[in-house]
Amino acid sequence: MSSLVVNTNISAIDAYNNLNATDQAMAQSISQLSSGLQIQTAADNPAGYVVSQDLLSQSNGYQQAISNAQNGVSMIQTASGALNQISSILQTMDSLAINSANGATNSTQSLSANQQEFQALQNQIDQIANTTSFGTTHLLDGTFSGQVLQVGAFDNTNQQLVITIQAATTGALGISSASASVGSAASAAAAISAVQAAINTVASIEANVGATQNQLNAIVANLTVGQQNLQSAYSGLVDVNFAQATSKFSTEQILMQSGVSMLSQAQQEPSLVLKLLQ
Repeated sequence: MSSLVVNTNISAIDAYNNLNATDQAMAQSISQLSSGLQIQTAADNPAGYVVSQDLLSQSNGYQQAISNAQNGVSMIQTASGALNQISSILQTMDSLAINSANGATNSTQSLSANQQEFQALQNQIDQIANTTSFGTTHLLDGTFSGQVLQVGAFDNTNQQLVITIQAATTGALGISSASASVGSAASAAAAISAVQAAINTVASIEANVGATQNQLNAIVANLTVGQQNLQSAYSGLVDVNFAQATSKFSTEQILMQSGVSMLSQAQQEPSLVLKLLQ
């Protein structure tokens, strides 16, 4: 049963409450449309906020892991380039050793010349092996052993790659100046076997380095796909659907206008009592 009262205008209170709710919803829609986000703080969606932070953390971790792996590829390519140079030098040394071993046609002068060139190439190999580095990290002097690359978003051994690059100095290859020379036919004959063994050793090191590079490239490809999926999931949870939000905002605008109109009408109801007093 309805009644006309003056002190308490129930219709106006009800209209005001509805208008206040519409105003709050409209403010939220404006915030979403202006920021492009449906979850800006934990208050917007506590459970969704927790999940979004986990997704964001993992996505950022994947991005850094991709960067780590790409740096690893660059490092491996640096080592590979130096090993190629050493391999080329060894081929020249092998030719010199074979030439000097042909004692029947070599003079003392030619053997001395071959020995000088052979020793210069030995020094060049040591210079390359001892100076090849990525930043301040030496790669071919035997100190790069058991180095860890973090190629995942979590502290897990499955997301870490342990790399070791064997030394490529003349000492490690068994062709140092103390153990290999071509100054005589006899020593050159022994040097042939030593140099060819060194060629095989360097080829093996290069093969291991190349396999590591391929592994890192595969890791980068996998992480890239994973990060894309994580970003998609994060976007679906956090980013606002503009089609849906603008439609909702239009409805709220209409409700706001009608709410203001109805509140104005409700506030005039008590004035009807004056007609009863006339």
